[in-house]
Amino acid sequence: MDFERLKRIQEDLARKACFRPLQREIRVVAGMDVAYSRNSERAYPAMVLMRWPDLELLEEITLLESVNFPYIPGYLSFREVPLLKAVVARVAQRPDLIFVDGQGLAHPRRAGLAVHLGVELGLPTIGCAKRPLAGEFVWPEEHFGATSPILFHKEVVGYVLRSRKGVKPIFVSPGNLITPEEALDYTLRALKGFRLPEPLRKAHLLSVKARKSHEG
Repeated sequence: MDFERLKRIQEDLARKACFRPLQREIRVVAGMDVAYSRNSERAYPAMVLMRWPDLELLEEITLLESVNFPYIPGYLSFREVPLLKAVVARVAQRPDLIFVDGQGLAHPRRAGLAVHLGVELGLPTIGCAKRPLAGEFVWPEEHFGATSPILFHKEVVGYVLRSRKGVKPIFVSPGNLITPEEALDYTLRALKGFRLPEPLRKAHLLSVKARKSHEG
């Protein structure tokens, strides 16, 4: 594996990403996730489209794809972006904003999954990760909606969010064409009593259902 080449690609993606206030009206949001077969040779990428802000389901799709890149922490996007792009190409309408299960700006090279996907699609993206990967933070208070900033080289690159009382927080960071503060705001507004924002939660359930249906 040529890690130096992969790092250069990530550095280039980081330069191309833009973290500015949203420039479009958000009418349709998407959640995207991938489930893998037990041997990781097959993947089941899934996407749900929902109307914003009421989160009414508009469309959902899953695919069966071959996996062409190993799982390597810090390089998840090289594994998942081709899978996710294949799904986006099949939906009837492009979303205005995408939630993904992974990091965005809060990444050692500022190029997590949400950054990589957002730059390649030219769409606003938000990364919602279950574990931290880069930056310093303090754990937020235990109540719902509590937050604390993630600092990386003294810059706010995202937020730790207590999305549900009594469970571990999630790590929210922008991927492209949105600010850290907006990424946090949209994530909060997309929560419906669960740990993950609803578009992402539904996409996760859909991908797992596809895997179980195909593999038993």
